[in-house]
Amino acid sequence: MAISGGCRCGAVRYLLAGGELPRVYCCHCRACQSWSSSAFTEQAPVRESELTVSGALATFTYQTPSGATSTHSACAKCFSRVFNVNERLPGYALLRAGTLDDSHAIVPVAHIWTSAKQPWVVLPEGVPAFDEGAPQDEFRKLTGLE
Repeated sequence: MAISGGCRCGAVRYLLAGGELPRVYCCHCRACQSWSSSAFTEQAPVRESELTVSGALATFTYQTPSGATSTHSACAKCFSRVFNVNERLPGYALLRAGTLDDSHAIVPVAHIWTSAKQPWVVLPEGVPAFDEGAPQDEFRKLTGLE
């Protein structure tokens, strides 16, 4: 069974092969706060080969503070960001977990860049939290990246 999702207006839809909701992490960095117009983003690393997208996408490229290139894809009609790819994670897309049809079932596996989190956000006990980015080996293990 594929997992489905899409943008706010429905012009972009996607299917994610695999049958299980992906593992999601929350990023509290200032860039994610600005881009989401919220306190943090929920992102799910998924294999690009397992993501099938239909509908018109608008893309833009962003140079991250680390120097990596990140290409973001949003609905060309309502501008909801759907996913991005980053050259530091070849073969993976970072799906915006709020676009999943079953987003209510998401349970984040980690919180990163908590040094920039809004002071009123209370993180759940028992979920790993990192002041900045998680160490790559731990991040990969938590999110299911191979």
